Amino acid sequence: MYPRLSDLFTDLFGFQFPIPIYSFGFMVAVGAMFGAWILQKELDRLYGSGLISGVKMPDIKSDKKGRKKMVEVSPSFIVGTITLIIIGAGFAGAKMFHIFENMDAFLRAPSRMIFTTGGFTFYGGMIVGGLGVVYYVRKKGLSVGRIADAMAPGVMIAYGIGRIGCHLSGDGDWGIASDIASKPGWLPTWLWAETYPNNIMGVDLSSTPVYPTPLYEFFAAAMIFALLWSFRKHNHVAGWLFWVYIVFNGAERFFIEKIRVNNQFELLGQTVTQAEVIALIIIVIGVIGIWKTWTKPTLTPEERPS
Repeated sequence: MYPRLSDLFTDLFGFQFPIPIYSFGFMVAVGAMFGAWILQKELDRLYGSGLISGVKMPDIKSDKKGRKKMVEVSPSFIVGTITLIIIGAGFAGAKMFHIFENMDAFLRAPSRMIFTTGGFTFYGGMIVGGLGVVYYVRKKGLSVGRIADAMAPGVMIAYGIGRIGCHLSGDGDWGIASDIASKPGWLPTWLWAETYPNNIMGVDLSSTPVYPTPLYEFFAAAMIFALLWSFRKHNHVAGWLFWVYIVFNGAERFFIEKIRVNNQFELLGQTVTQAEVIALIIIVIGVIGIWKTWTKPTLTPEERPS
């Protein structure tokens, strides 16, 4: 494992970076840029099809009195701001949820948990980041449902790319001890049992290889992205694709928790994790959302998706 990509460059090429480049942060940045690019393309498509309104931006040219005119442009012009909101609010929410989930450890060493490079809960980032985007989109007078639909595919693949960063750094988001005896013969060992040498957590797994769940999540995210991308021109009311994303996202996380290391607690006589509970809740919410947005909208020929 290479918690710092800069160490990989040093080993391969002998080049020493002046500052360390951490694998997790780098892959999160790659995922954010890729997701933003997809969102930009989808917003341009929706705007060109007349399915979403534009945003007002100052024109480059001024009138005769030197005053800037406002022109309507594609909402893709605000993708940069949306991305910054997702990253900023998302990281803050992910850290807060992790602290809530590990309150005992936080009370013992608050500064260590706050400033460590590990320790993030995805659903915390999803909820807080999502609320931040909803506020900004409403402030711009745009359709929250259409923006959410446009964001769904990009957010899903960005999540998967971020999981590659978890795998490279070995940040503790791995699975339980793997059952080597039950490994299918055709499956490579590195996809079934990983020891995460040099992991950023400093945990020795050499004697107890674990399931590389970040890789499983990447593959699942890639497949869900492909489905969402194929569904994006589905003729239903605004918000439908986002709710489909919510159901798939919740299902993926619920099932991966069965073989993933996470804090557990008792609920209604069952041993569960925080992620499992949230996943079930959002699956139910997503199913309700799909049902509510199932009716096809009445569109003019000019408004129909291209």
